[in-house]
Amino acid sequence: MAQKSNSKNKVSLARGRPPGSHGGVHKSISAKVTRTLIRSYHRLHKALADAEKSGDRQRVESLREQIELQGGLEKYQQASLQGQAIDRGGDSSKLLLDWVNPLLADKKTRLRLLEVGALSTSNACSRSSLFSVTRIDLNSQAKGIQQQDFMERPLPTSNEEKFDMLSLSLVVNYVPDPTGRGEMLRRTCKFLNVDNQLQHGETGVRQVTPSLFLVLPAPCIFNSRYMDETRLIEIMESLGYHMDERKLTAKLIYYLWSYNPTRPGRNLHAKFPKKEVNPGAKRNNFSIVLE
Repeated sequence: MAQKSNSKNKVSLARGRPPGSHGGVHKSISAKVTRTLIRSYHRLHKALADAEKSGDRQRVESLREQIELQGGLEKYQQASLQGQAIDRGGDSSKLLLDWVNPLLADKKTRLRLLEVGALSTSNACSRSSLFSVTRIDLNSQAKGIQQQDFMERPLPTSNEEKFDMLSLSLVVNYVPDPTGRGEMLRRTCKFLNVDNQLQHGETGVRQVTPSLFLVLPAPCIFNSRYMDETRLIEIMESLGYHMDERKLTAKLIYYLWSYNPTRPGRNLHAKFPKKEVNPGAKRNNFSIVLE
């Protein structure tokens, strides 16, 4: 049986990525409208999280009213689903499959993949015979997706409850506060099966599993006052990760990180406070904090 996580001082994903309706996408909306809706909800929900944290009840109610006036959570989920539709190039799991398939094509055992923030049961990884996929989301939009907050998911107590790979595709950026983002990344380590370490080529050439597939909006890393790629790598290496794959597009940055708790450089006591690393008036405030 899995061990239930300690909820004290833990940030729930529900504060950042709002759930939507169970009806799915009813009609297509333009790319421009999609971007506007998603950006607006990001801004409003970040402000809502700040107001809740400060105990400003009047502002909390005002922000909730603004959210509902813009169509509520259903409209947001529709935009989120539409924005990740295949016709917009949104199936990030295709890139994950492209990266790992040549390395594991000769493996007979299917890899156990936990997809956090799953919106579909028919993406590239789900269709591949390479993976056995467990899907969770704050508000399930399809049969086959468990409704669950990753930060509330019970911690594994055996390797049978762990995974070879985790996918956090456009998930970390929905967490409204920097400390919560750091805690999410730290928590991924507890779900990876380090006893099922697969390598490609000669011994030690390339560790394939366990690993983490991480996708973020490019501006989170390349246009933030408090974040850059060097700092992200330092954070990930302190947790025991090593960057094996990377792809940058105009809007997104994709990473594949292998995990090894005995890797030199791992330091769970390392602290990464909010620190300005890239000054600029037009930069955003995205950051990841490890306390």
